[in-house]
Amino acid sequence: MPNSSMRKVIAKRLSESKATVPHFYVSMDIELDALLKLRADLNARAPKDGPGAFKLSVNDLIIKAAARVLRQYPNVNASWTDDAIIQYHDVDISVAVSIPDGLITPIVKKADQKGLAAISNEMKDLAARAKSGKLKLEEFQGGSFSISNMGMFGVTSFSAIINPPQGGILAVGAGQQRAVVKDGALAVATVMTCTLSVDHRVVDGALAAEWMAAFKKVVEDPLSLML
Repeated sequence: MPNSSMRKVIAKRLSESKATVPHFYVSMDIELDALLKLRADLNARAPKDGPGAFKLSVNDLIIKAAARVLRQYPNVNASWTDDAIIQYHDVDISVAVSIPDGLITPIVKKADQKGLAAISNEMKDLAARAKSGKLKLEEFQGGSFSISNMGMFGVTSFSAIINPPQGGILAVGAGQQRAVVKDGALAVATVMTCTLSVDHRVVDGALAAEWMAAFKKVVEDPLSLML
């Protein structure tokens, strides 16, 4: 099977990333129940059709949460160059979307400044046009940080390869009911495992851990996303 142009680009970029970027990984288990309740409540209130209609996915809320935390930690929303570390003014989230020829990462631009409904509708439009090959170059080239969510496939956890020149990518696993200990007693909670891959030239281990802890806090107390 001859390699398509897209497959050649994917192979080249990912090989360069693993060969030249010192990857560092931080994983954390995050409880989803509060976020799932907020999603259900908002979807129940949403218009079903018309210009104000929306239907939130878990990924939409994760995009918003990651964008919020990247605004708090601009030194993670950054790239390495030999002369300086570049910190981006905007939080532009590249979201991995599987397409027949491979993978593409459409960008939700200024995601920290957008509401959940706007992110949801924009993501649905970008994903649909990605799969039909109708994205413009500026809609998938660039971005300051990436998210790859394989939860819909039942994947528990994985480590994603950084998308250069970005400094980080968040890998999101499936939300699963697990036994957890609360106040010394066993309980059941919906838990997902997320793994942050960072370029260690840009982000040190302690900073990656701080970012993940802040992301966990937002996801587990998601009402802050409404502010």
